[in-house]
Amino acid sequence: MKSIELYTTPICGYCAAAKRLLNSKGASYSEINVMALPARRQEMMSRANGRHTVPQIFIDGKHVGGFDDLNALERAGKLDSLLAG
Repeated sequence: MKSIELYTTPICGYCAAAKRLLNSKGASYSEINVMALPARRQEMMSRANGRHTVPQIFIDGKHVGGFDDLNALERAGKLDSLLAG
């Protein structure tokens, strides 16, 4: 599996949905809570080309987007290959 990073907050339903989807794939990820670590929000925005909503998801350092983007990859049958290897 590849390195996966999620920028999240504990009150975000889309964050929970992204984690559920990744868990269903058996993917492990590191979670960065930008509510608990507000300085990391700026880092997230910089890495995500100014996007400020959570979640923001990175796979092997590549910005995937938010939950809708992750779910679109799953619906298109592309998520498994992206996570593999």
